[in-house]
Amino acid sequence: MHSTDPLALRRARIGLHGAFATSGFVMGAWAAALPGLDARLDLGEARLGTALLLVQLVGLGAMAVAGRVADRISSRRLLLWTGPATQLTLLAPALAPNYATLLGGVVLYGVGVGLIEVGINAHSVELEQRYGRPIISAFHGLWSLGSAAAGAATALLLVLGFGNQAILVAVAVASTVLMALFTRPLLPPPSQATSGDGAPVKAVRIGAVLLAALFLLGAGGTLVESGAMDWANLHAANVLHADEALAPLSFTVFACAMTVFRLLGDPIRARLGPGPTLAWAGGLAVAGYALVLGSAFDLGGTTGGLPLAWAGWILAGTGIAVMVPVVFSAIGEAGGSPSDVALMSMSGSAGLLVGPAAIGFLAEGTSLTVALLIPSALAAFMALSGPGVMRALLRRPADEPKTPALVE
Repeated sequence: MHSTDPLALRRARIGLHGAFATSGFVMGAWAAALPGLDARLDLGEARLGTALLLVQLVGLGAMAVAGRVADRISSRRLLLWTGPATQLTLLAPALAPNYATLLGGVVLYGVGVGLIEVGINAHSVELEQRYGRPIISAFHGLWSLGSAAAGAATALLLVLGFGNQAILVAVAVASTVLMALFTRPLLPPPSQATSGDGAPVKAVRIGAVLLAALFLLGAGGTLVESGAMDWANLHAANVLHADEALAPLSFTVFACAMTVFRLLGDPIRARLGPGPTLAWAGGLAVAGYALVLGSAFDLGGTTGGLPLAWAGWILAGTGIAVMVPVVFSAIGEAGGSPSDVALMSMSGSAGLLVGPAAIGFLAEGTSLTVALLIPSALAAFMALSGPGVMRALLRRPADEPKTPALVE
């Protein structure tokens, strides 16, 4: 599909690996600094929740704009022009002296989050198409590694006596420099790439019905993931009555499983194809949540059903790992535009907005065990509907050639 020097492709891939890891590190540092930010500004749960909601809402709007901008100037130029600046926006909430200033700071930070998410995801889709084989899942794995590394580094620096504010400032400055370096070797604008007959490569228009189905898959996959991110530790503590030293390990085992299988997911997807991969991923996630739900009724030992819940979270993390990367990849294989990729990024943010509230309200009215049926049902939805959506999206004329894979 694209004529590009293999060495340039590999350099772009390494650069994008770094961009994903850097973005994940910044997000992880922001999350790790929230308790310190809360204490420094005396925010309380309501005002801190408002600030976090504002980040998500502003990010959604920025993603829509970023997709349109990338359509016009390319994802590479979007990253070159805005990538470093998006990391520097972390300074705004980090240096905020009061709540009012913090709200303005998180608006700026939310814009940065939206721009960088669309930029790196759109470019990963373009890069995978030039490689001719699955490589997207590893990018998401490196994002997860970067986020986990930020949490560990923040904890270590706090023990060594550094303040939260100083840590965030250092992260913002360092990540700005790193993002400038990592975005330099990225691919040239798609408008400069040509097909085999010399004609410019253009994005394919994906129909509204298919885009809506993809949006539901993206939001569903993220909500299934957020079920573990937001509630795994609380389930262990409040439902299984686990020791306070053991309860936090529930999310840890989930995150480790998800990260490992994101790093390993590309060869699996290459072997199975997108539809079967979604079916297997959804099935594993359903099985994992079934074990988690069943752990509430396994109270025979001193730790109750905690080992069973951990097994469930590991299984769920294994399945969830490839859900969102498969959807992004399919858009690229179908010839979609950066705006289509932006829509998938928006679906993820929508899932993160709706998921915690939906599960929380249902848990308040019933129980957390009942509320976790929501991500369980969505995992089943992914397994059952995902293959059909993939077939419809990737249906192509019989005489259309496939892109040869880059051999390394």
